[in-house]
Amino acid sequence: MNSGPMNSGSMNSGPVRRRLRAFLHRPQQTVGWPAALRAGIGGGVAIGLLLALARLSGQPWLMAPFGASCVLLFSLPASPLSQPANVIGGHLLSTAIGLAVAQWLPDAVWAMPLAAMLAIAAMAGLRVTHPPAGADPLLVLLARPDWSFLLFPVALGSLALVAVAWCVHRVPGGVRYPLPPPRPEPTRTS
Repeated sequence: MNSGPMNSGSMNSGPVRRRLRAFLHRPQQTVGWPAALRAGIGGGVAIGLLLALARLSGQPWLMAPFGASCVLLFSLPASPLSQPANVIGGHLLSTAIGLAVAQWLPDAVWAMPLAAMLAIAAMAGLRVTHPPAGADPLLVLLARPDWSFLLFPVALGSLALVAVAWCVHRVPGGVRYPLPPPRPEPTRTS
């Protein structure tokens, strides 16, 4: 009277296995080891350059969100979130918002959530979304730098990261970076 699935104890193994497989699904495109090594080397060169520039100039060129920017710039250069306008614009906009909120609400408990909300909305609205830049207002509200932080490390550091990405992706075997602007669609006349 007993059917096979009940005896084996695997009545739910099909749906469970499918759920587990769906949970573990990795939609990221597979890349070969040469591209993975290029990404790692590119990120290391970019961070090393920022450290060297900091030592030479005596100015801060590096901040933690730049590590996450390197992941996008070197591992996913074709992503819209990795394009120069997004990297530079996202960091500048989010940091400026963080600096403004820190100035106007220096001790407010809700300053961090407000700054994060404004930065995300502004990046999305201005089409310069760069996820690592979402950390910039939090960094600003924790560290409390002055407005010169917008120049060093944010503006010049993000420019340097984009420049290194441009160079690394130009080496033979690299990919096109930045992406070319989209072609306008032809207009139809009736």
